[in-house]
Amino acid sequence: MGLLDRGLEIKDAEQVRLMRRAGLVVGETLQLLRDAVRPGLSTGELDALAEDAIRGAGATPSFLGYHGFPGSICASVNDEVVHGIPGSRVLAEGDVISIDCGAIVEGWHGDAALTVAVGGVPEQVGELIEVTRESMWRGIAAAHVGARIGDISHAVESYLRAQGPYGIVEDFTGHGIGSQMHLPPNVPNVGRPGRGPRLREGLALAVEPMVTLGTHECDVLDDDWTAVTADGSWAAHWEHTFTLTPSGAWVLTALDGGEADLTRLGVPFGPWAD
Repeated sequence: MGLLDRGLEIKDAEQVRLMRRAGLVVGETLQLLRDAVRPGLSTGELDALAEDAIRGAGATPSFLGYHGFPGSICASVNDEVVHGIPGSRVLAEGDVISIDCGAIVEGWHGDAALTVAVGGVPEQVGELIEVTRESMWRGIAAAHVGARIGDISHAVESYLRAQGPYGIVEDFTGHGIGSQMHLPPNVPNVGRPGRGPRLREGLALAVEPMVTLGTHECDVLDDDWTAVTADGSWAAHWEHTFTLTPSGAWVLTALDGGEADLTRLGVPFGPWAD
């Protein structure tokens, strides 16, 4: 592992493979939670499922105890954008929940998030979930060796601006990841192309757009964690951890490595070969 280009952490093939193991734990846990979401289930019950799954896979929850955070997942419901604390809140028909999850394997991190509708939701809410997910993939697809962080940010922003008057949250960003959950550089969801650090093989990033049906502005509740929209509009949040290998992009937290979506977008896909 070397530190290059403004202190960015560059991983070798073996370190990336450990991150892939952590990423698979995250991806499998999120799939379990997505399938478990239903009216009448509490966010605390989802958190317990997540911790059992992560530890059962031989990994450690990244979030639990991180700067005092009390859960293994962030569970953000409706107007909660990010960092919702899991607990006694019971999900109801028509809610949406964003679940953010992290795991550590042998000191290496994976981090991903998704947004799930709890039963039927209005069409505009379903569209919000889908455009947020697609903006994440557009951001990842803009990454290649020699590109810059701003190219990712611009791809996320330009796709969302073309879809409608969505609020693109600026207070929280994606980030570098590897031997720690949060590393340089920040990966904003708005920005100009050609700006910021240059992308290298072995640099791992988490791309995570947070998008609302109203304002981009957020407030943090008195628990000092939960971020909510300032205007009460509903939000969606998607995230994947990825890296660049000699053969293309590898999405470490996607169960298929990102092959289906990267191929759909015409982007070279490739795990790190031996």
